[in-house]
Amino acid sequence: MNNHWAVQDAKAKFSELLNACLAEGPQVVTKRGHETAVLITIKEWNTLKKLAKPSLKLLLLSEEARGELIIPKRGQGVSRKPIKL
Repeated sequence: MNNHWAVQDAKAKFSELLNACLAEGPQVVTKRGHETAVLITIKEWNTLKKLAKPSLKLLLLSEEARGELIIPKRGQGVSRKPIKL
């Protein structure tokens, strides 16, 4: 059971690659000897998406993180007066 496919083999035998994924699990595609991609079933993909944590950006912009902080829309913030030298 070989779950590694060179990119040229994956392209030429995509149907076989897909069948191997369905029957044997994730299949790794390599390019120039380096692992570059993985083919997984849609069921596995959906499970991974559900388990994914929110990004730092989404976490910081969430209502829980903001609390009472009011974030003005871009361009509507208060500008500081220039300092005269």
